[in-house]
Amino acid sequence: MATPRRKRRDSGPDDAGTARFTRTIEDFDCEHCGRFVRGNGYTNHCPHCLHSKHVDVNPGDRAASCGGLMEPVAAGIERDRYFVVQRCRECGKLLRNKVAPHDDRAVLRQYFGRPIPATPRSSR
Repeated sequence: MATPRRKRRDSGPDDAGTARFTRTIEDFDCEHCGRFVRGNGYTNHCPHCLHSKHVDVNPGDRAASCGGLMEPVAAGIERDRYFVVQRCRECGKLLRNKVAPHDDRAVLRQYFGRPIPATPRSSR
């Protein structure tokens, strides 16, 4: 992800009343493949190459200071839902994210069958 072109934020409280997910609507140019991506507030990664940027501590908050490129390292399916695992090239953090309907299935298939590292569950 690069500098967003359009941005809007909506926060939703969790059961304790604190915000856990911040819906951030922003468009961006992918830093890996250079393609333009139109965000919808739930967009976590580039649908063309499945890379993203390490910008969140909690989904959508943009509070991470790392800013490294997150590269896909594995993909899988659990409870009939596809996910992609990404690793930050800068700090090594692993994140597991839901696959979106518009993600490139041919690119996603390249990551199936690879060992899936233990990662925290993501709500995205």
